[in-house]
Amino acid sequence: MNLDYLNYPYASQRMATFAKNGMVATSQPLAAQAGLDILKKGGNAIDAAIATAATLTVVEPTSNGIGGDAFALVWVKGELHGLNASGPAPKSISIDAVKSKGHEEMPTFGLLPVTVPGVPSAWAELSRRFGKLPLTEVLEPAIKYAEEGYPLSPVLSKYWKGAYKRYQEIFKSPEYKNWFDTFAPEGRAPEIGEVWKSEGHASTLRSIAKTNAESFYKGDLADKIDAFFKEHGGFLSKEDLADYQPEWVQPISVNYRGYDVWEIPPNGQGIVALMALNILNGFEINEKESVDTYHKQIEAMKLAFSDGKKYVTDPEKMSVTAAQLLSEEFAAERRSLIGDEALTPEPGTPPSGGTVYLAAADSEGNMISYIQSNYMGFGSGIVIPGTGIALQNRGHDFSLDPTHENALEPGKKTYHTIIPGFLTKDGEAVGPFGVMGGYMQPQGHAQVIMNTIDFHLNPQAALDSPRWQWIEDKKVLVEPTFPTHVAQALARRGHQIQVALDGGSFGRGQIIWRNPKTGVLSGGTEARTDGSIASW
Repeated sequence: MNLDYLNYPYASQRMATFAKNGMVATSQPLAAQAGLDILKKGGNAIDAAIATAATLTVVEPTSNGIGGDAFALVWVKGELHGLNASGPAPKSISIDAVKSKGHEEMPTFGLLPVTVPGVPSAWAELSRRFGKLPLTEVLEPAIKYAEEGYPLSPVLSKYWKGAYKRYQEIFKSPEYKNWFDTFAPEGRAPEIGEVWKSEGHASTLRSIAKTNAESFYKGDLADKIDAFFKEHGGFLSKEDLADYQPEWVQPISVNYRGYDVWEIPPNGQGIVALMALNILNGFEINEKESVDTYHKQIEAMKLAFSDGKKYVTDPEKMSVTAAQLLSEEFAAERRSLIGDEALTPEPGTPPSGGTVYLAAADSEGNMISYIQSNYMGFGSGIVIPGTGIALQNRGHDFSLDPTHENALEPGKKTYHTIIPGFLTKDGEAVGPFGVMGGYMQPQGHAQVIMNTIDFHLNPQAALDSPRWQWIEDKKVLVEPTFPTHVAQALARRGHQIQVALDGGSFGRGQIIWRNPKTGVLSGGTEARTDGSIASW
């Protein structure tokens, strides 16, 4: 049968999912099921998240990989912990070194934007501190899918094919050959339902599992990465890998109408979502499908983003603190700029003083909000031969202007787009949430939180709600299902509204909420991708 798996002409309704023993929500059904299998084997939510994350590097390589970065918010025994597993720029790189290679801006692809990958260290560190099962057992589902193969799901195939067509045109030099060998072994992108496998990927995962990621940072995998970069004139070295450690950080939050919304502190952009919510906290929001509500949301997000892009970088290099950016004084100042017409945002002055997301929960009350990414789709286009390691292009966000807060420096972490979220109330966990997708992420976080708290939408409805996306200046993109009368009214207020053809760029989210009295879990997953919830 010649069936079109990307054509869904009829409106579909997905209900919220309920379970008591455990739940895993992510963008790919096989990965969600891998996490559930680990829960059923006696693992906890953290083990399940690691299993799911590792499997996602195999079953959704269009968005993440072993050579990416990760962040996590972990709720264990009534306390929230933050893990920053983003990596710094190589120690041998510099603005002058990049410019000497003919670049006036950080390139998008290739060896130069590759920073130290943090994903393997995140798995190992989460397992060490909170896991119940050995990493060898937790990574087994991912290894099996890499070794034996799996059939591509529809949205996965769509993005794989799009990447292949683009890379065919722009990846002409020898360092990109391994991308095609790994991800287009038949000389084309695999089709929907076609089986793809990567034995090199399986071997790498097995090595990471057996050594608790030591092989990636100090062993044979580090040697292979080092040799490839030396051969092709890159900067990343085995010394950079050996010196890397993920960081446990104190999560940051704002109280939004009685709920505490938590994010990872800079260098992540989660603070942008918190700044926007802090501004919106000062307005009375009564109605969802209101022009005034959407206008205030968009204006608050524009202001928060302009501040985030100016000030957020490696926290050791920031000229202002997170506390200053989240102060009520600063929020009030920014709020006062919002009128009836769309504004062109400029950064304020604080008072002195491509990605995959998953959520998991278990019957013991442990919960985790986890995100990992290669940044732009497959990342840099650099794949280490025979390993399945696709490396990120996170360094693309560095500025080559030495006066910019996020200027490239050796050993510095860049502004980071990937952000996990978590919600609590009165010191008790409500649960993990996230919306992945580049600069859509803080916008998705704010919209999902408002859908939940202001408009009382269940987790599935909160994700299904049509989204908007601020692009730049006064330009706002809205989904095809966004209310037309609201879009027209926003245009009359000066917003430059554009209607997207599909929802692909509006983020992919997951939510798990926990009833504190019964322990019952309720979850929502993303209809804009191959989203799935596995539970029992």
